[in-house]
Amino acid sequence: MTTTALFSAFSIAWASTWRLEESGDWKHLSAKGRDKFLIAVAEGKKLVNTGQTDAARKAFEALKEDYPEIAGADYDRFVKAELLLSQKKLTKAARNYDKLLTDFPQTSLRQAALERQFAIGTTYLGGRKKTFLGFLKISGYAEGIKIMEKVTDRVGIDTTMGVEAAIAVARNYEKRQKLHEAYLKWWEISLEWQTSTSGRDALLGMAQAKHALYNKNPENKRPFYDASCLRSAKSYYERFRLLYPEDAKTLGVDKILDEISEQLAYKEYIIGRYYQKTGNIQSANLYYDMVISDWPESIAAEVTKDVLYNNINSNTTKK
Repeated sequence: MTTTALFSAFSIAWASTWRLEESGDWKHLSAKGRDKFLIAVAEGKKLVNTGQTDAARKAFEALKEDYPEIAGADYDRFVKAELLLSQKKLTKAARNYDKLLTDFPQTSLRQAALERQFAIGTTYLGGRKKTFLGFLKISGYAEGIKIMEKVTDRVGIDTTMGVEAAIAVARNYEKRQKLHEAYLKWWEISLEWQTSTSGRDALLGMAQAKHALYNKNPENKRPFYDASCLRSAKSYYERFRLLYPEDAKTLGVDKILDEISEQLAYKEYIIGRYYQKTGNIQSANLYYDMVISDWPESIAAEVTKDVLYNNINSNTTKK
């Protein structure tokens, strides 16, 4: 897992020059020994990343002794989370970063803690197992989603980190064929990001999720399922083609739209056949006419023309 650790955390702390104490008072941070401090911080980061917990603990303690101005409950909580992370106890580490952010919302370690949570969430969404009851290995997807949702809630979906966390969740749902959940997450993203790369991805994600939801049904039974997913997919793909013509061309959106039109036409044809089998010829012909007028280039329309022709000939013969 890629980590950013203490260097970014304390770079932020030094840049601000002020920090909030547990008492609620603001304390000025001295810039004396800054270079030496950052070297020590970088070493602490390396120890955490390589899993050297005891050495990392000593490095953190030494930092606290050498630079007492950084001491505080927020620093202690951050260190606790870092040590858990060095032991690969990802869930416990994430919870401690979360507690730090909850108890000390204005801490100068906020960004570092958020980056750590994002990294842990990414690891779980990537397939990392979660340890349950100390020895059982279970899926970590739910934990990853929970962590990413918290990141988005804290920073807002209108921020880069917030939308990246939301996109990671949406793509994980897609990967696991949780199409309804994927659609809802893409829809949430689209409400805030109507343009830019994120807006484009959200629009495409909604289109793909809706189409995949319909295609998830058994092929021979699809026409008997609700077509609202198809209509939504068609609408999203048409908007995508309008806004991003080059991307649409690369992705073959025209061909996808042809497929959706064919599926819609065939569904209407099947409904017409149902009415014809039940003897309701008037309703059957209504649907047949709809197929021919709405999707004249479809295969279903050609089949429907033959059926109508046979119906007309049959009625003429009877007369």
